[in-house]
Amino acid sequence: MKALSRSELERSLREGVRPLYLLLGSEVYLRRVASQAITEAALSRTLLREFNESAFSLLSDPVQSAIAAAEQLPMMSDMRVVRIRDFAKLRDADEEVLIRYLNNPAPSTVMIFIADDLDKRKKSTKVLLDVCTVVEFPPLKDAEAKTWSKTRLKELKITADDQVLSEIIRLVGTDVQTLSNELDKLASAAANTGRITPELVDELIGRSRELSNFELGDHLMAGNRKRALETLHRLLEDGAEPVMLVGLIAGNYHRLALGKHLLARGGRDEVFRNISLPPFKRDSYISTLQRSSAEKIARGIQLTAATDLAIKTSQATPRLQLEMLVCELAS
Repeated sequence: MKALSRSELERSLREGVRPLYLLLGSEVYLRRVASQAITEAALSRTLLREFNESAFSLLSDPVQSAIAAAEQLPMMSDMRVVRIRDFAKLRDADEEVLIRYLNNPAPSTVMIFIADDLDKRKKSTKVLLDVCTVVEFPPLKDAEAKTWSKTRLKELKITADDQVLSEIIRLVGTDVQTLSNELDKLASAAANTGRITPELVDELIGRSRELSNFELGDHLMAGNRKRALETLHRLLEDGAEPVMLVGLIAGNYHRLALGKHLLARGGRDEVFRNISLPPFKRDSYISTLQRSSAEKIARGIQLTAATDLAIKTSQATPRLQLEMLVCELAS
């Protein structure tokens, strides 16, 4: 089934809900918003919502429990909603149980499957992709993050010019949860004036974002393991969240992949029409693109995705996972 965009999902929900959804991709915040929108559409006429809404994690719950909930009739409602996440923990022995349900879903249940990625080797993955309404949530590009930020600030009744928004995204990255937190913080500080200034961005976002976006990334791409670990430890000691740092590292590699493509297609000007960077970083960024192979960038994306999953599924400590990631990326 062809994957829907976020806007296509909104239009689809106005026409009615479908029995099976797969929300796929690493952009957690927008994925969560979509899950809430599907749930609201399904349960809009439900008074006893708490009896008709269930969530399961395959980290701790067997898939049979989720399916049993899905097969229950709604209580004083037309529909019920069941959400399932953490597909990496689906046992091979349980695949057939899930596939049987997918091929014959309960007509009064909306089941929402939520995953960062799927194991393409599993039989259940093919069935999910075939029978579900798939909505993809890849990391946002800089321009998309800026558009989202403008909408968010409008909701907060705060203004910021394009240059300030570009600076925020440059420092924070394009992870929407992180962006949302930082914009809320900036908006609160700008409540009296109604405007976010460059000085306010510099004061509140601070040096840790600079280090995350530039210094740590530079050391990783240069293969300087010692300096990369020193920078990582300083960021962690300053209170940076491990998941945020993984997101920032992933964002760097995704921008490198985009930059590599743009450089080959249209040269330097094409790169900086699509990727916001301060003038003093542009020469070094182009040099990094030129000396970085597509294979190395792809490997960086794969490693950060694996680390993100390992942290979220509690495989060793977040700090150890980050240290292992930095050592591998800087090798």
